[in-house]
Amino acid sequence: MKTMISESANLAPMMALQPYLALLAGDTSLDVVGEMTHAVLDTPSFELAVQYLQTDAQCAELIEERYMANEHDIDRLLTYPSDSLGFIYAQSMQARGFRAEDLYKDVQIYSDASYVEARLSQTHDIWHIVTGFGVSGIEEIGLQAFHLPQFPYPLAVSLVSSSLMSSLLFAPQELPALLSAIQTGWEMGKAAKSFFAQKWEAGWEKPLSQWQADLNIQPIQ
Repeated sequence: MKTMISESANLAPMMALQPYLALLAGDTSLDVVGEMTHAVLDTPSFELAVQYLQTDAQCAELIEERYMANEHDIDRLLTYPSDSLGFIYAQSMQARGFRAEDLYKDVQIYSDASYVEARLSQTHDIWHIVTGFGVSGIEEIGLQAFHLPQFPYPLAVSLVSSSLMSSLLFAPQELPALLSAIQTGWEMGKAAKSFFAQKWEAGWEKPLSQWQADLNIQPIQ
């Protein structure tokens, strides 16, 4: 296994080049993001990100346990109180026709890093709901910036850096809003308690506002 990871790490710069250039060109499709994720997964950068998470006892416990919640039952969550995380999350996912499972169903969990990626994918849209960041291109980058003071997530580095260069080259009029979103995400992530440490699905019924207060989040309005 170590040999396989070492070989993947050596190939990572070349593997990352094509999806990174696609991101620079403005292609932020799930396929391209998936290629970038695969390129950085078995790298020393991701190992360091995992080690950073493991300095938090709750995160370390989740990683050791390989905790993955059951599939999110949207219909059941829509029966929860209207102010609950579960209801608000389900309403958003139903409105957009999204399923969390589509983001992680193809992620094979064979290492700490691959587990972290799978769990992040399973909960990605929950992070959107709790922070208040929407799903526009700029808001997505704001959420990626939120990750970085929480832990040095390689995919977030790729997406934030490529978005800045893409905006610089192809949409300079968007730079002020993009930089503002990055600043907001960074400051919010720095002030918040660990999002990765949360078993969100165990508290679907908790009011969203209570989750935000407990995690020291002032959500985007």
